[in-house]
Amino acid sequence: MKLRREASILKGKALSSLRRALAAFNSYEDDGRATEVLLKLQHAFEMLLKAGLVQEQVGVFDKQLSQSIGFEKCVNLARQHLGLTADEAGTLRAIDALRDEAQHWYNEVSEGLLYSHARASVTLFDDLLQRAFGESLVSHLPHRVLPISSEPPKDIQLLIDEEFTQIAELLKPGRRRRPEACARIRTLLAMEAHVAENVRVSKRDVDRVQKGIRAGRTLPEVFPRLSDVGTEITGEGIHVAVRFVRNATEAVLPVRFVGADDPGDAAAIREVDLQKRFPWTAKSLATKLELTTAKTRALRWKLGIDNDPSCTHDFVFGSQRHRMFSDNAYSRLRDALPTTDLTELWQEYRHRNRAA
Repeated sequence: MKLRREASILKGKALSSLRRALAAFNSYEDDGRATEVLLKLQHAFEMLLKAGLVQEQVGVFDKQLSQSIGFEKCVNLARQHLGLTADEAGTLRAIDALRDEAQHWYNEVSEGLLYSHARASVTLFDDLLQRAFGESLVSHLPHRVLPISSEPPKDIQLLIDEEFTQIAELLKPGRRRRPEACARIRTLLAMEAHVAENVRVSKRDVDRVQKGIRAGRTLPEVFPRLSDVGTEITGEGIHVAVRFVRNATEAVLPVRFVGADDPGDAAAIREVDLQKRFPWTAKSLATKLELTTAKTRALRWKLGIDNDPSCTHDFVFGSQRHRMFSDNAYSRLRDALPTTDLTELWQEYRHRNRAA
């Protein structure tokens, strides 16, 4: 593979940041350690994704701003061009969300959670490096710089349960440990990015969770999304591999979405900025897929997109109703195109409409 010059530079920056992250993880200096690990991991992945995109000749500059794109856009493009899976994208978004809290406010990431994310980062970095450049991470990093822990990585659900128990203990009457509890709450809220897009931790969410825990709510009630987060752990010692995956389980509890100022149920999840979550009109979705709106509508019908709440949302403004679509809808439509005979589908769709 002939490596493009800019891709080589970006890949070098990615490896440098990864080395810094792992050196910080293994450091004896605890002050600021978790923050530095998260900052460097996020930067390492942004540079690696951009390196892969540049190598594939995918534009990484915003045409209007003439500036390089941000992390979230990199992840979305990597889903299209680098074979990034939904689980892998979730891992990257979670690291970004954890980094965001550490950089712009404060959070508390337990040693177990930090190790799981650091080890998963090494596994994912290696997977992406091989996928994009045909290179193994072991050829760039000696084993001595891998994240080392005196304990093997624990199942993520066990770690989440331990965190929840610790938060509940900190919030007991008379403890006066609310700031420490909120720091841990912010970490768990940020981890929802493993299974949900556009996660933004807000003070309202933190307050709502805190109120729910004080009222005796359970972990599935307060953090229903986290029940979908799982890990696959293989190997042992320095050869252990950790991958975050979505649990193939049904939702434990129904989830009710509430408005930003809703003072009601503390266990409800607030959906942050629905217009960001559902940015595509039917026309813009068709344009992005390079299809006519009619054929896009037929493909939506075939895949059941319009009946999937993760794919579509109706915005009501007075007497007008506007149907908008999410990135998840775009991904499903795009992924279905290579195996779909559009001519046959269009005939099937027209026949169905005439019969109706």
